[in-house]
Amino acid sequence: MTAPSSSFSSTSSAFEIFPLDQWMGDSPAVKRPKEFTHFSYDDEHAYHPDERSMRWYYPAKLGTDLSKGFEKFDKHDDGGDEHLDSLLRSIALHEEKEGKRIDAEVVTWRGMMTKIMASPFEDRDGFEMNATLYQGCIFIEENHEYKMASRLEESARPWRNPIPREKMAFWGYKFETLSTMPATWGLTSREYIEGRDEHVVSNKAQYCSIVRTGVGKPILCLGGEVDAIWDSRPMFAGEPINWVELKTSAEIRPGNDRDMQNFERKLLKYWIQSFLLGVPKIMVGFRSKRGILTGIEEIQTATIPATAQRPGSKAGWDGNVCINFAAGFMEWLQRTINDDGVWRIRRRAGEQRIEVSRVEATGHGRILSDEFINWRIKLALGPPPSDQADV
Repeated sequence: MTAPSSSFSSTSSAFEIFPLDQWMGDSPAVKRPKEFTHFSYDDEHAYHPDERSMRWYYPAKLGTDLSKGFEKFDKHDDGGDEHLDSLLRSIALHEEKEGKRIDAEVVTWRGMMTKIMASPFEDRDGFEMNATLYQGCIFIEENHEYKMASRLEESARPWRNPIPREKMAFWGYKFETLSTMPATWGLTSREYIEGRDEHVVSNKAQYCSIVRTGVGKPILCLGGEVDAIWDSRPMFAGEPINWVELKTSAEIRPGNDRDMQNFERKLLKYWIQSFLLGVPKIMVGFRSKRGILTGIEEIQTATIPATAQRPGSKAGWDGNVCINFAAGFMEWLQRTINDDGVWRIRRRAGEQRIEVSRVEATGHGRILSDEFINWRIKLALGPPPSDQADV
């Protein structure tokens, strides 16, 4: 139980993850994710309510050294707590355009739902989130203090790989730079495509998709970064978009069962992340131990759960269990977070339950921005009365 501030007294409720048998069987109907708005961060990580940072996929060249350019990496400093601000800002702009509130019952980043959905099979790392109830909707953010403390703890652990962990993390961003263009192939110069290996790698610019979806009964609004688009946007809003998720992974050596098992376990997060935003295709860049790009494999998101369950697989996870668990947990969360204040959603590493406790009796902490609350008040009041016509 998290120690509450001042004299406020709170009790903790727990949702049991195990036994997993309770989550087995066919999963409930899942609402197909539909993008209803979006936003971009530019090269300085400044917010824009448009698609200027959307990228198009074009294959990287095999044999490329993914470490090249590491010394010039233009890395975004995420030491500051960004809360849900950009997501809420985009929702408010959409609501202003439509003239009504979105019907979501839970609003959060895709990353938070990924942690929850993976809980039955991922217990090595814990998590902490902050939540608040406002106008019948639960808003959930990552607990930034916990995130930073976990990162510090991880950096203090012994690292036995001869390649620094920071460089290995860079490989994923390098693969994205090698695999994307700022426009369609026909509008991108040959010089740009062939010169991608020389481009400065940066993770500041992002395109973020915001979707309406659902796992179980609650209607979810999720925001998350998408790496690229395969072709072009559909003509009509709400139709499926051919997004592409880009991942890197260690190459699977022939006959090496351990390599295959490690990759199949990675597929759990690959699948959940893409499933939640409606990303149909994942391009995996396989690399050597030294970071040389040795292969690229296209994986259809919808086929991953069956791959994990095929005879002989050592993946050790079940997609239906993930969906059933997430549906059960989100419905329980709606019953549990039933009053004002700030709530803490926490799973300790290795524990078999997720705890929820109220840590502040009133207010919304910094989960909701003043700008968003003021917008919702304005929306609830309705348009100002028009001047009466002269009689």
